[in-house]
Amino acid sequence: MKKRPTPTNEKPSACQDSSVKFTGTDNPRHLRAIAALLKRPTSRKEMDSTAGCANTPQMISDICKRGLEIKCERIEFIDRDGRRCRPGVYYLTDQGRRAFWAWKKAATKKGGV
Repeated sequence: MKKRPTPTNEKPSACQDSSVKFTGTDNPRHLRAIAALLKRPTSRKEMDSTAGCANTPQMISDICKRGLEIKCERIEFIDRDGRRCRPGVYYLTDQGRRAFWAWKKAATKKGGV
């Protein structure tokens, strides 16, 4: 008989909690990252350069904690040495896009962003 996995009391990550409303950001790195994600899915390596940071996963986590839903899909890839690897590609979910535009619209009405 197979042993059942022990249930955990882990909370979903900030990016998985869709009940959180996007609170916005004025951080230039966050805004550059969001602008890139609005255009298309972006790899971690490309996001480091685009946003101007050295730790994209932490930056994405920070944005998610503000309520924007961003997912990371692992893709199959062959590196320069011919080895298989699975780099991550970040993308905004439809819900994340709606949340961003709702925040942007509200901020514009208030005279912000």
